[in-house]
Amino acid sequence: MKSRTGLRAWLEHIALRVVFMIMQAFPIDWNLRTARLLARIWPWIMPRHRQRAITNLAASYGKTLTPAQIELIADRCLESVTMFAVEAICLPRLINRFTWPRYIKPVNFQETLDLLMGGKGLILVTGHYGSFELVGHLLANLGFNMTAVMRPLDNAYINDFLVNARRTHGLTLLDKKGATADAERILTNGGTLGFIGDQDAGRKGLFVDFFGRPASTYKSIGLLAMTAQCPIVVGYARRQGKVAQYEVGVQRVIHPHEWETQEDPLRWITEAYSRAIEAFVRDEPEQYLWIHRRWKSEPGRKRKPKRAPSDSMVAGRTGAIQSEPRP
Repeated sequence: MKSRTGLRAWLEHIALRVVFMIMQAFPIDWNLRTARLLARIWPWIMPRHRQRAITNLAASYGKTLTPAQIELIADRCLESVTMFAVEAICLPRLINRFTWPRYIKPVNFQETLDLLMGGKGLILVTGHYGSFELVGHLLANLGFNMTAVMRPLDNAYINDFLVNARRTHGLTLLDKKGATADAERILTNGGTLGFIGDQDAGRKGLFVDFFGRPASTYKSIGLLAMTAQCPIVVGYARRQGKVAQYEVGVQRVIHPHEWETQEDPLRWITEAYSRAIEAFVRDEPEQYLWIHRRWKSEPGRKRKPKRAPSDSMVAGRTGAIQSEPRP
């Protein structure tokens, strides 16, 4: 999708800036409470999001959860999403190399810290879970060379505003489109590259198991790790309660020697980090983005071919086909 500009996009940007300014005037815990209140009206405004969460939960957990339990998790998922929006705005100004212990408790982090201090390339993978931007922001503020791969937002003004704000706090963002060359350079130079590893990769993705169903997954993470021969750290930033307290932990470290003996290293890597993401999601499923269309693509399903115009349609254009711009 092309980035949007123009009056409407600019007004959306101004509205976000106003919200940003207002939130900075209040303690973050107050803003998180407001976010939970807003989550209660979300299903009334866009009921399809709650229904999608319920559908994904039911398909993922089968008969292990009752309908009432599934609906409760879906409601808490909406709370988590609204709280994440507040955190994305407020946390970058609150957390730095001096203040981070007030908000963050590291868990199982020593091996990753040793790898970061080693000065070699490292890939970090997380999912749409908890306050998932927090990991990259923390590492950048601690002085590590941290770059996060992102999909640009549709609104060009908001995208530029958020990218510049992240850079101000030490985090570099890399557009995922055409990022392969830059990503290889970053890893070769000993940098750390962060990915969201649970995004739908379309029909050309690698289908691996995620909550018992095939999910299209990007090949780039595995290919970059194989090319750079660098470890993959699968971690998370989990909210502790309903205030600004977080557990930043490591679920799995995948080393090059583990995949070198595999028959299909790329598939093995992709399956390994997908299993690790699933593992920490299962610990607290209400913090996962169940409204995300993780299983949008299905293996074997092909896109329907476009219908060719009939002779009458072509004739009706009176020879103007060559002069019309392509859609």
